[in-house]
Amino acid sequence: MTEDNGDRRPVFRALALPHLDALLVRAGLDENDRLRARAVAEVLPFRTNSYVVDHLIDWDAAPADPIYRLVFPQPDMLPKADVDRISALLVQGAPPARLAEDVREIRMRLNPHPGGQMVLNTPLLEGIPVEGMQHKYPETVLFFPRQGQTCHAYCTYCFRWPQFVGEPDMRMANGDATALREYVLAHPEVTSVLITGGDPLIMSSKVLARYVEPLLEIPHLESVRIGSKALSYWPHRVLTDPDADDLLRLFERVVDSGRNLALMGHYSHPRELDTVEAQRALRRVQSTGAVVRSQAPLIRGVNDRAADWATLWRKLVSLGAVPYYMFVERDTGPQDYFAVPLARAYEIFRDAYAQVSGLARTVRGPIMSATPGKVQVDGVTEVGGQRAFVLHYVQARNPELVGKPFFAAYDPDARWLTDLKPLAGDGALPGVD
Repeated sequence: MTEDNGDRRPVFRALALPHLDALLVRAGLDENDRLRARAVAEVLPFRTNSYVVDHLIDWDAAPADPIYRLVFPQPDMLPKADVDRISALLVQGAPPARLAEDVREIRMRLNPHPGGQMVLNTPLLEGIPVEGMQHKYPETVLFFPRQGQTCHAYCTYCFRWPQFVGEPDMRMANGDATALREYVLAHPEVTSVLITGGDPLIMSSKVLARYVEPLLEIPHLESVRIGSKALSYWPHRVLTDPDADDLLRLFERVVDSGRNLALMGHYSHPRELDTVEAQRALRRVQSTGAVVRSQAPLIRGVNDRAADWATLWRKLVSLGAVPYYMFVERDTGPQDYFAVPLARAYEIFRDAYAQVSGLARTVRGPIMSATPGKVQVDGVTEVGGQRAFVLHYVQARNPELVGKPFFAAYDPDARWLTDLKPLAGDGALPGVD
């Protein structure tokens, strides 16, 4: 159960690898499947907490329960040969160095940094690369504060998994708030900063303020975004944590400065909004003037039904939040396990979109956040006798591509932009080499 500290204030309790086997037993996994799930957890990070375990998972439905699948390693999440290999090392009691060597080899085959983010997106300040910062689109800078590169719980699909596996050369992070301010100040085209992770709300309010408050002195900055799953995985962060009120006062200072403050809430399933705590947390953030926008990827076995998305979007609207993006699972980590084909993704989005009012139709999707930009699948049609996907760039490295429709040959099995081919007689797809 969730602990308290004597004054009825819930205390965060993380659950990690040492707790995994007992939780897998609770889910009904036999000894072999527990070993294989543990092998997966050696390669991809595992972390959850008492709130998720006690309040979000339906243990009677585990291991098929969607929230269970959202946070627990699955025995077949990785290729069988890799799971067999790590399982054997665990059974043999292999030396840690040997296990780490094999684990790293598998990780490096999982495309740990998709979209060229470590090469194409790292900006320069006075000719020197700024680590822990990404500048892919002219208007927006992403910043990874060093103290915020973990989460209250990890999602099994997460494309940022390299942040959490303890390998420094795979991690993006920066502890220099001055570098962030100087870079944005030197680039008047930047109107929005996204503070991301990990989860920035894992930090204390005082530390978060060190990064946020200097930005409020920059005249051309119009908005600050904070990417977080805290409202789902640990709503007490804004309710009863010792510095919860300090965090809300920081949010108010951003809004009072004349900037838009957007909390990018990662809601993956409607059940995350069912608890009283989750609803109170959302309302409390909104009371500061911040806007909560919701985004999440479409994940096989977690939220791959139109009814899930329609229910989620309706709940968000009823609570005053803004449905924002349905993403496509990125080409990294366990994509082979969780990805839904683009054709099916479009059907799910369309069917969910048709079930909601205009207030929920702020949502966009399905969206691929690919190397050249964010690509939306708009539909399937026929062009010159060829069946085709209709797509457009919502955002792009090359701003000239934004908003212009283009076509790709229909492929029922395609799951990512690089799986698509141009129509016969056309040149390359826009933005794709």
